[in-house]
Amino acid sequence: MNQQDLEAVFKCQSDLIARNESISVKERVKLLKNLKKEIQKKESSIITALKKDFHKPYFETMITEVLVVYKELNLFIKNLENWAKPKKVKSSWLNFPSRAQLVPKAYGQVLIISPWNYPFQLAMNPLIGAIAAGNRVILKPSEHSTHTSKILALIVTKVFKNSQVQVVLGGQEVAQELLQFKWDFIFFTGSTSVGKIIQQRASKSLIPTVLELGGKNPCIVDETANIELSAKRIVWGKFINAGQTCIAPDYILVQQKVKGKLIEAITKHLNQFYPDLNPLSSDYAHIINDKHFNRLTNYLVDLKVLYGGKHDKTYRFIAPTLVDEPPNNHPILNKEIFGPILPILGFEEIASLKKVIQKNKNPLASYIFSRNKDNIRLIGESFLSGGLVINDVLIHFVNDRLPFGGVGDSGLGHYHGKHSFECFSHLQSKVIRKNYWDPPFRYPPYFEKEKWLQKIKKLFF
Repeated sequence: MNQQDLEAVFKCQSDLIARNESISVKERVKLLKNLKKEIQKKESSIITALKKDFHKPYFETMITEVLVVYKELNLFIKNLENWAKPKKVKSSWLNFPSRAQLVPKAYGQVLIISPWNYPFQLAMNPLIGAIAAGNRVILKPSEHSTHTSKILALIVTKVFKNSQVQVVLGGQEVAQELLQFKWDFIFFTGSTSVGKIIQQRASKSLIPTVLELGGKNPCIVDETANIELSAKRIVWGKFINAGQTCIAPDYILVQQKVKGKLIEAITKHLNQFYPDLNPLSSDYAHIINDKHFNRLTNYLVDLKVLYGGKHDKTYRFIAPTLVDEPPNNHPILNKEIFGPILPILGFEEIASLKKVIQKNKNPLASYIFSRNKDNIRLIGESFLSGGLVINDVLIHFVNDRLPFGGVGDSGLGHYHGKHSFECFSHLQSKVIRKNYWDPPFRYPPYFEKEKWLQKIKKLFF
């Protein structure tokens, strides 16, 4: 799509907003129902597209892409009419006589830029929230997951008018062109470096943004943890989608007393989960492209590999890999890995962890495996992360009652479930003042009212 086409799509939507042609709540619900039906029709095509993009296993596609979207759609279809109603708020006596409301209002024209690692659900779920809130949307999916992006475009074209939602395909140059427009709201999921660029451009026009970024998510295992169960859960959470998950454990910090046991348990579960692993395995995803494959395999040069390390460039396949005690200045400890490589570092005392973790501030998620309440409290209070899970990984993502998002370098704002509706809505404060009495106290001249002001101050303040 060229610049002229982009401008035409943008103008079509903005003209409707200028004419105050809103999308009613009933119509939004109908659109969401139609969206669900169309996804059901295209389900096999979605699975095939993800297989083509990076060999994503059927089971992982269903639980992390398709079912997650169905779950979100069902929730919105059931609750949207109630969420969209103005909510009564207790009025202030200072405004007597009056009544007050909170009214969810659409921002207007929304740009959603989605990533490649979960290219279906990380495009669809924000889109669901934006449409449910009454916005008009332009969706720019990732150019790296081309097959899935094309399916997204087909689904959206079938369900929505261009004036409601338009998918724009293309690379970085298209994203840069889109960022030149004056949006009412921008929602971005991707890397911290690109998030900073988007925030900088948005700030020039004071455009509100939500940035869902990444970070180096620490996974702490102390000597009191259930080692077998901890290892099992860590292996699942780290190597699902071949480690290409923004909330995957990025590195392990394990107490020296149990380090050997943990490595042994992780190795055992890797062998159980991925027996006879090879590039054509139906249980394991590939790396998205050559650039990321080269980046990840270059990390392994001169590192001590405890397990795995095998790779095949033809298929962009990298086996689950454990590395032991990388040097502090190595990129693998200073950049988000976003792949199936798991560094393991030992520590002696809990108190020493704070300095290590704060080296990479504000991760998107942090994980603590422990049965010691004092250790859990101390670690939890030592640093700030987007989410915190005790004795498991990733599971906070699936609870739609919990807002999902980062803080600082890992993001800005949050969504999921009702929080998505609130994310894409401006909550307008509304006061309806009555006319049958107008208290004279606030009006000039003030001189005669000063003594009453002092009495009011004593009584109420």
